[in-house]
Amino acid sequence: MSYFSSDRCKMFYTDTAENNPASPNKPAVLFVNGWAISSRYWQPLIEKLSPDYRCVTYDQSGTGKTVIEQDHKPSFTIEGFADEAAALIEHLGLNKGRNLHIIGHSMGGMVATELSLRFSDFLLSSTILACGIFEENAFTSAGLMFLGGLIDFSMNFRNFFQAEPLKSLFIKRAATAEIGKEYGNIIVEDFTTSDKEATNAVGHFSIDREVLRTYTKHVIEIASPVLCCVGMKDHTIPPEGTVTLYHTRKQKAASPTRLVQFMNLGHLPMLEDTVRFAEQLTKHFEFANDFHNNSSHETAGNGVIQIV
Repeated sequence: MSYFSSDRCKMFYTDTAENNPASPNKPAVLFVNGWAISSRYWQPLIEKLSPDYRCVTYDQSGTGKTVIEQDHKPSFTIEGFADEAAALIEHLGLNKGRNLHIIGHSMGGMVATELSLRFSDFLLSSTILACGIFEENAFTSAGLMFLGGLIDFSMNFRNFFQAEPLKSLFIKRAATAEIGKEYGNIIVEDFTTSDKEATNAVGHFSIDREVLRTYTKHVIEIASPVLCCVGMKDHTIPPEGTVTLYHTRKQKAASPTRLVQFMNLGHLPMLEDTVRFAEQLTKHFEFANDFHNNSSHETAGNGVIQIV
C-alpha cells in the first residue's frame, strides 16, 4: 500500500509487486473502480489472480484514501479520471512492453476504455464490466432522466443508507447474491463518505448523452480483445446495455469481443461469485495473450458464454 502524488491528488494505491519480488515480471492487471466506491472491493478477486498476475488497484479522486488538496479541485470527468490513472500507469512502469490488462467496472468501464486507447501499444486486453450502451429513443431518454433524479435523491439523503432497513436495501440493489457483511459494509461506507462533488459529477456524466456517444465510439476502437461481462440480475445498471455493447463491438470492431453473462448475479460479480468470475477473466487474459502472439489476428474469440 502506497501513495503517489500527481497534479490531481495524493493517490492511494496497492501493487502486489511490493510484496512479491517475482510480480513485476508478470502481466499486470489494473482495476478501475465504479461509482462512489474505493478499491477495497477487488481484494477477493486479487487473491485469486495474484499468483499469476501483478495486480494494481487505486482509489480515484473523491473516494477511499486518496487525498484531494484543499486548495485544488480536480476536474471530475472521464478525461480527468483517465489522467490520474495514466499517471499511475507511468509511475509504476506498466507502459513498458505489451503486458497490461485493464478492467473497468460500472463507471470505471468508461475510464478503462479511455486508458485502453491511450496505452494501446502496451495493452493485452480490456474488460468492461457492467458498463453498457443503449439505443437512443424516447424510452431510453425517460430512463436516463429517472436515473438522474435517483442520483440526486441518493446524494441528498445518502447518510440515511447507513441505518437499517435502507442499508440492507442498498446492498441488495447492488448485489443479487450474498457478498458477506464485511463487503456489504464497505459498499455502504464508501458511498456515504465519498466526496459529494465528485460522486455527483460522476453519477451525472455517466448518463450524459454526449459522454455515452463518445464512450460507444471509443470502445469500438479498442484494438485488443475486449471482454464484456455482466450480471443479468443487475438492478443498478440495466444489463441489456452490456449485451448491446457486445453486439455493437462484434459488428464494428476489428479485434475480438466476448460476452460473459452471469445469469443469477447482480452488479458486483467479483464479490458475488469470485471463483467463477476469476476463471472467466483468466480465460480472457490467456486468449488475449494468444491473440497478440498470432500475427494473423483472427477474430475467432467472438462469442457468448452464459453462466447459471
